[in-house]
Amino acid sequence: MHEAWRRVRENLWPVLQQAVAAALSWWIARNAFDHHVPLFAPIATIVALNTPVGGRGTNAVRVLSGVIAGVVVGQLAFRFLGHGAPSVGVAVLCALLVGGERITMAQAAVGAVISVAAGQQAGIDRVEDALLGAGVALVFSQLLFPPRPLVLLRNAEAATLDGLSRALELTARALDESDEERDARPWNELRPVYALLNDLGRTRDETIAVVRRTPHWLGGQESVHQEIASTKRLDLLGNSCLTLIRGAAALDTRHRQAIAHAVRELSGLLGALAAAPAGPAVRRHVSRRTLAVVKGAPVAGQALPVAVWESVRLVSQDVLVCVGADPDEAERAVRERATEVPLQAPPNSRWSVPGLRRRSPHGP
Repeated sequence: MHEAWRRVRENLWPVLQQAVAAALSWWIARNAFDHHVPLFAPIATIVALNTPVGGRGTNAVRVLSGVIAGVVVGQLAFRFLGHGAPSVGVAVLCALLVGGERITMAQAAVGAVISVAAGQQAGIDRVEDALLGAGVALVFSQLLFPPRPLVLLRNAEAATLDGLSRALELTARALDESDEERDARPWNELRPVYALLNDLGRTRDETIAVVRRTPHWLGGQESVHQEIASTKRLDLLGNSCLTLIRGAAALDTRHRQAIAHAVRELSGLLGALAAAPAGPAVRRHVSRRTLAVVKGAPVAGQALPVAVWESVRLVSQDVLVCVGADPDEAERAVRERATEVPLQAPPNSRWSVPGLRRRSPHGP
């Protein structure tokens, strides 16, 4: 129920937009076009808007281009081959060979089938509906509810920090378990991290597209590019966490407890940063506690435990960079076992944008 409520809360607003936009497309198509039942206008609107906020405008264009390509191919197949299975097969094959994103290929194939099966007028009606549906989607996605690149990026950053915190906490628990219980654990911690880093990269790409194509953001690209640079630091943090998780899973019983304590400490610090990334006090606390985690880390001994502690240092160094430390200063502080490291002020009031979704350390 907790997860279900989280999904409802996170998706309610975009789903409500889709519902209103689909109803509007139906109403306009019913009154503007001489259709018997204007099915495809609301369908085109729903398909265009059924994607993360940063990609809705691009999705609308893909839907429209796919429909047009499919109808053209379908009309040509109908003219030369007539009705029938061979005509449908050729039309779908040619439509799919148009290429592009999967949604474009799917819309092209559907448009081709409709054109062959229902004739020329159905194809024209399909294009009219697609134009209207995509137009309504563009109005909703670009004018009424335009994407906010900084909010998209910062929500993705918070989600990534929260996910890394969860993964490290699961790793710490696994280190306290018996060998039999730990056998299936490593991939359970690694898979969500890979997905989070992939989502972060996708959000970064969508944000770059939004800034380039949305007139409102043409003059404000500097702050967005600064935020994009900070997300790349999270990529490094995610990779270092993956290295730590994999190395810790190979430790023997004698060395697990000390590493488990350090991993659990880092998990709590990432959770605190995900829950309240704006506060200077939180960032200072995270930097001090991170340095305390690695202060007593051994530098000599058996190869594997030393290597895992080196991974702890690397995670700590990346955490320091994420809270505002210069990379060289962070490396020096970790190597010299310092208790403080200078922190830079976040650029352009980072994390202070209205609408940022805040998270608790281990859930919404």
